[in-house]
Amino acid sequence: MRPTTSLRRLAARIDAATPPERDRAVDALRAFAILGVVLGHWLVTAVVVDSGSVHVVSPLQHLPAFTPVSWVFQTLAVFFLVGGQVATKSYVSAKARGTSYPAWLRARLTRLFRPVLAVLAVWTVTASALLLAGVDFGTVEALVKLVLSPMWFLLVFAALTAATPLVRRLHPLWPLAVVLHVDLIRFAFGGPSWLGWLNLPAGWLVPYCLGAVWAREGLRGRMTGWVLLVGGVAATALLITQAGYPASMVGVPGGRISNLNPPTLAAVTFGLAQCGLALLLLGPLRRVLARPAAWAAVALVNLSAMTIFLWHQTSMIVVTALGLLAGHPLLGLHTTPDTVSWILARLAWLPVFATALTLCWLAFRHHEQGRRRSHGPTLHVASSAGAERLQPVR
Repeated sequence: MRPTTSLRRLAARIDAATPPERDRAVDALRAFAILGVVLGHWLVTAVVVDSGSVHVVSPLQHLPAFTPVSWVFQTLAVFFLVGGQVATKSYVSAKARGTSYPAWLRARLTRLFRPVLAVLAVWTVTASALLLAGVDFGTVEALVKLVLSPMWFLLVFAALTAATPLVRRLHPLWPLAVVLHVDLIRFAFGGPSWLGWLNLPAGWLVPYCLGAVWAREGLRGRMTGWVLLVGGVAATALLITQAGYPASMVGVPGGRISNLNPPTLAAVTFGLAQCGLALLLLGPLRRVLARPAAWAAVALVNLSAMTIFLWHQTSMIVVTALGLLAGHPLLGLHTTPDTVSWILARLAWLPVFATALTLCWLAFRHHEQGRRRSHGPTLHVASSAGAERLQPVR
């Protein structure tokens, strides 16, 4: 059978297995959010090998003109928007069926955290082996931090998911007001820096609550999307140009302020703009995803969303390590990211990173998808925090 014929048949099977009431655009937004984070990390993270040691730097330190990349690929607000919408609908549906809150929460969180155990196990063994082999502690620490640091948002997301019954009717303006006042105290009145960590739950609660409003059908009409998009862009621009917030929407090593760690008001207003754009794209996405091939691609990404996210940094590290076999530093892989040629070289490395990630996916996808049962495979499309089955694929 020709490969194209097999792909068409697979797409047709996935399309047939999808309930007609499923909003495919929601899955597309989730897939875009995950892939945006992956590509963003690959583009703004450089593992530099210098005199036998390894340290992590960012091209944003050396190339300010590269800052707009952070506007495109820092897509966490969309992930929390979709998460709030899906979790709220799921909780209301489970409650109507008589499912207990503990049972609902366990189902939501199991698929979120099950693949994390595999990453922790592999890197515990890897870090131990590197230290025993004589690799200096600073290098091992840098690599482990690179792998584990993106997982912070899973803990925040799990906490918001657990609080869904309480926050599902909370208006997004309330957590937004918390972020505003925290930043005023920190930056305008010289308050303690630790106060900013209140923004970690409050900042991501804004798009999560917006998703809950969406689940209650409170975001009807394109006007809401335009208000969020235009208002969010205008507010973010004012905060950057007039209030001294950084232009980068991700942390830059050595920067005075990070918009992401913890979230600032600028990160939240930028996230509102992203949410507005996401809402405006729902109609076009639904039309595109009516095509079986397009929907199959989105469904397959969602099928392994957490696996893709959890192993993308490991994939980059593996390619970087194998590149050392060349005997000299490779541009875009081991060198300092301070030239345009580094950016061009890094773009050329992206397909190699993707290939390594595919191998990691083949090895570890079952930790997310679960073992197949004897009655036949079931197509799962990963929700933001739990498995959502479509129906058996025959």
